[in-house]
This record gives sequence, structure tokens and C-alpha cells, in this order.
Amino acid sequence: MSNDGRFENLRKMVGVVLGPLCAVLIWFIPISGLSTPAHHLLAVMSLIAIWWITEPIPIPVTSLLGPTLCVVLGIAPMDGAFSQFANPMIFLFLGGFLLAKAMMVNGLDKRMAYGLLSMRWVGDSPKRIFLAIGLACMLCSGWISNTATAAMMFPISLGLLEAIREMMAANGKKIDLASYKYSTGLMLMTAYACSIGGVFTPIGTPPNIIMIGFLDQLAPDAPSVSFFQWMIWGAVAMICYFILAYVVLWRMFRSDVDHIEGAQQFIQKYVDSLGPWTRAQKNTLIAFGVAVSLWVAPSVLSIVFGSQSDEMKFYDSHFPEATAALIGALLLFLLPVDLKKGEMTLSWKDGVEGVEWGTLLLFGGGLAMGAMMYTTGLSEWVGSGIKELLGGNPPEWMFVGLFCVIALLLSELTSHTASTNLVAPIAIGAAVSLGFSPIPVAIGIALSSSLGFMMPVSTPPNAIVYASGYVPITKMIKSGAIIDLIGILLVTIPVVLLVVKWVMGI
Repeated sequence: MSNDGRFENLRKMVGVVLGPLCAVLIWFIPISGLSTPAHHLLAVMSLIAIWWITEPIPIPVTSLLGPTLCVVLGIAPMDGAFSQFANPMIFLFLGGFLLAKAMMVNGLDKRMAYGLLSMRWVGDSPKRIFLAIGLACMLCSGWISNTATAAMMFPISLGLLEAIREMMAANGKKIDLASYKYSTGLMLMTAYACSIGGVFTPIGTPPNIIMIGFLDQLAPDAPSVSFFQWMIWGAVAMICYFILAYVVLWRMFRSDVDHIEGAQQFIQKYVDSLGPWTRAQKNTLIAFGVAVSLWVAPSVLSIVFGSQSDEMKFYDSHFPEATAALIGALLLFLLPVDLKKGEMTLSWKDGVEGVEWGTLLLFGGGLAMGAMMYTTGLSEWVGSGIKELLGGNPPEWMFVGLFCVIALLLSELTSHTASTNLVAPIAIGAAVSLGFSPIPVAIGIALSSSLGFMMPVSTPPNAIVYASGYVPITKMIKSGAIIDLIGILLVTIPVVLLVVKWVMGI
């Protein structure tokens, strides 16, 4: 068994013992200042938190276990414990999953990515190919799964590396791609750009939509975050993260050749294989365009008519963001490809398989536990404790920075979705207790959770490229640590304290 396998088994075994043990100890140890429901919920939360981190059972199953234990132990009634599984944010994510699946099934994602790679400015320059691969990964992953984007772009990156090997062999120079530094750089660029692109939109990666859901539930007095508002600071963060990753990776893994002979022909083969635009691709683009238009429309209406106008109130009540996502998704089942055969843009089978049900369960379970922390007063108690720990009145930048670092470190060790579910309720409760707006710290945690660049287990894109054998673990740790550190200090904290506060007017 490999070292990674032994570590995973040890982690699970520790979780099996430590989770229930901590829960039992907290249940029976007296804690002043906590109501009985909050005290018992803290015990359950300790079990759930440890199992989210150590994963002795699948993370979505742990998310179902939390609300179930709360009902069995009398902490909350059935309808209160499970009501968050019908949260509108879940349906926003569901619609996003269906749109992404249609793009993948019908080849729209490949057409976008390959189209970018085949542009004349890319040519056969290793540096521009490096940049184009990153841009393609980043732009696609803003709308479809980071994992799916990495899986799509991975074979292209491998093919380009093989073209380099063949070109250099023809010139009398044999190279081992496993030890060739440009191979490592291109693989890491593929993985990192997929994670970076996810920060662009609320549906780009699970932590984003989870944070919006937590803000709605745990900070109802805070301004609501719209799809377009997220895209503004998401675009700033995405561009800054990408420039940082590109500069760091290119400096560390620069190519030793100026041209890759055959690169253009290789990419053109992928473009040619797509053929002409199909009816399914056109329909998918229409459905996607409708959803995006409905998501962006409130910002346009607000500028034209005013945020408190009757037109805005009508639109908000009839076309909230979750409904907009479902309208776009439903069009996929209504726009025909071949009426005689009864073929629509997306089949029910593909649609069901395209939904990441585990992520939805994890999302619902996290919202459920967070909501119960709020209703039992546990989040207020935790927030007061953090306030005292930080000296009563810490500066906002220190408070935001602390939780960004915590979220980042957790996302390196476990699922970024699980780490967001774990940190978010605590951070929002602490922000409210300290008198800060909870929005900057919430957005900071979401952005930081997407910076898991150091370990293969941190994100699925990391794991995919690590499996190529071209990425030594030491190189991933070194490059990831540099980007993580600079990203937190020079991108995440400034973005949430300047751009987010400016956009939200707080």
C-alpha cells in the first residue's frame, strides 16, 4: 500500500474513534452560558466536524447524519432540522448542474476551450500555449464543474507535451517528460486554473453558493448578494489569482524551447473533430444565455429604474436567481433536437447523471446545521468566545485574515465544500458578535477555500494532474504554498475589504 493509502486509512480510523468520543465528552461536560439545545448541538457538531475532516464515511452521508441525530436526540423537530434541504440556493445549484451537464454532453464546453486554443495568437509558442491552456481552463470552470474542466483539458495538455517530446527527439534530444520541468508547469497550470475559474460566479464552485446560503440564513439583516455582484468581485479575484499563478508557474517551470513544432496541427485536429455546430449545441447556448441574462437583468433594472422601484420588486418576486437557473435548465428538456425521434437538448438520463447529488446533500446538511446553530444560540456563543479570544475589538482585516487562513488550511486537508460548511457558521456568528458586516469574511472564506493548491487531495483537479506522474509532490507543495501565501495577502484580503465592501455599499 502506498504512503497516501496508509495516511488515508489512518485518518479514517482516527475519525471513527475521535468523533464519537468528542461528542460524548462535550455532551456530558457542563458548559456555562449555553442552553441545553445549544450544548447538545455543539456535541453533534463536534462529531460532524471531525467526520467531515477525516471522512470515515462519505462526506454527504455525514451531512445527512447531522440533522438526523438532531431529530433523534430532541435538539430540533423534523421539519426544522431538514427544511434547509429545500433552500432556494439548492435549486440554483441544481439548475447550474443541469446547464453544465448539457454543455458537456453536447460538446459546447469543448467548442469554447478548443476555439480559444486554436486562436492565431497562441501559435506554437510554449509560453502562449501555457497561457492559453490556463485561460481555457479558467473560463470554462467559471460555469461548469472544476473537475469536469480538468478532465476535459487534461488529455489536451498531455498531447501537447507529447508533441514537445517528439519534436525534441527529431532534433536529437531525448527528454523524459516525468522529469521535464515544463511538463510539471503545464500540468499544474491546468489544475490551478480550473480552481481559480471557480471563483468567478456563484455556481462556479460549491463554496460560493454555500456562502450565499449561509448569509441568507445566519445574517438575514445583511444585504443580499446578487449573482451579478458576485461576478464583479469574482472577476477581480479570478484575474488577480490567474496572473499570480501564471507568473509563479512560468518562472518556476519555464520551457527551454521557443517553438513546439506540430502544436498547431495537434490542436486543429481537436477543433476539426467537433465538426459544424449542432442543433443541440445551439439550443444549449440559448438555454445558457437565457439563464445568464436572467441572472444579470436585476443589476440592469436597478440602474435603469432604481433598486426600490416597482419594476425591481416585480422582477425579484417572479424571477429570483434560483428560478432563473431552473428556467434555463428546463429549456434543455423543452428545446427539441429531433421532434420525430422525441430527442430534446438534454435527456432525462443525462440530466440525472449530471447532477452532483452528493454535493447537494452536503450543501443541504451544512445549511441545516448552520441554521440550528443560529436558532439555538450556539453561533452567538461561539462568536462571543472568538471576540474574547481576539481581545474584544480586533481590526477587521485581522479578523477576516484569520478566517481566510483557517479556511485555506482546512481546504488543503479535506474537501473545500466540507471546510466551508465547517468554518462559515462560526465566522458569520463571530462577525455579527463583533459588529462587522458578515459579508466580507464570508466571501473571504469562499475565495480562500478555492486556493487549495498544495496537495493532490486538496482538489479534484490537483488529483487528476498528479496522476499523470509529471508532478512531483514537492513541486506541487512548493508552488502551491507560494501562490496560497501571496494570494491570501495580496488578493483575497484586499478584494474582500475593498472590492466587496464597495460593491455592497457597506
